Amino acid sequence: MSASSFRAGSTIGAVTLAALLGACTSAPSAPGPAGAEIARRAQAVTQAERALDSRRIEVDRERAELAAREAELARREAMLKPGAAGGAPPAGVAMAGGDLPPAAKAGECYARVYREPTYKMVSEQVVRRAQSSRVDIVPARYQKATERVEIKPETRELQIVPAVYETVTERVMVTPASRKLITVPAVTRQEAEQVLVRPAYTTWKKGTGPIQKIDEATGEIMCLVEVPAVYDTVTRTVEVSPATTRELEVPATYKTVTREVLKTPASTREIVIPPEYRTIEVTREIEPAREVKITVPPEYQTIERREMVSPGSLEWRAILCETNMTRDRVKDIQTALLAAGYNPGPIDGVIARQTMNAVNAYQRANNLPVDKYLNIETVRRLGVLPN
Repeated sequence: MSASSFRAGSTIGAVTLAALLGACTSAPSAPGPAGAEIARRAQAVTQAERALDSRRIEVDRERAELAAREAELARREAMLKPGAAGGAPPAGVAMAGGDLPPAAKAGECYARVYREPTYKMVSEQVVRRAQSSRVDIVPARYQKATERVEIKPETRELQIVPAVYETVTERVMVTPASRKLITVPAVTRQEAEQVLVRPAYTTWKKGTGPIQKIDEATGEIMCLVEVPAVYDTVTRTVEVSPATTRELEVPATYKTVTREVLKTPASTREIVIPPEYRTIEVTREIEPAREVKITVPPEYQTIERREMVSPGSLEWRAILCETNMTRDRVKDIQTALLAAGYNPGPIDGVIARQTMNAVNAYQRANNLPVDKYLNIETVRRLGVLPN
């Protein structure tokens, strides 16, 4: 996949996730299974968005490292071209000492080598997700309570003529009226539109009658005919009204209570009868539903990137060559390598592949310049004095 295709796919994914996240956060969170499902989908969208942000940061870092490597390869390729050794160094590469070794002495050998650039790791804090906000719906709170209802008032009874009662019914409110928010979906309609597929044009066609003959010599008949335009009907969906929310009133509920009332009192001595009560359970709203706006703080991520401390450069490096190298000196170098724990192969005074492998391993372990030559700095570090 190319970098442009990945960037396009990332942009489309980000827009889709943002739209889905906006739809989840704008809709009210109704209590119950529907609210739990919306919350679960919002959490899944948030996790997908975080994973996409992490992948985008990783791709940007890999792209930066690839650009640095390509620039480094371009510099090295420019130095390896014919004529590069005696000409000007490539752009971005410093040349130490000019085109010839500085302060050179008779009997010394020098090689122009490329010194690798040095880097350091730098930590940087980047915004992973910007600050945002969401709106939650806090449902109404209700409380159950008990209420004492009088079902029989105080009466007086006569010993001789008892009182006469009648039964009456009465409605008692159990649940008060309340309100709740519901979602009204968007309204759309279908519209048809005529689209021009091919415009009208004229063309020549052969004629069929003597009146249409235009060439008496050949008898050929040609007619200019107009071909009408061709149209096609395209149907599209148009939004008439967007999705909204509306408040729905929930009516109160009542309970019918039957009680007895005095119809005819006694006509003689009265006896006092105390009233009778009944305890019923009712539901009262103690806090209505409300909206709460929550601010989601930004999230940050610490990334590490490589920063160049010093660029690569070309320099003259003193080395051993046929002019200043003898078999005895090479044997001394091989003996010093073996004493330092690096196997140079046979102690024969010959610079072979195994000897150079041991030299390069010693250079890397002691932070010395590593090249394909036996440089004087490595020889001095091994304790072998140059002539």
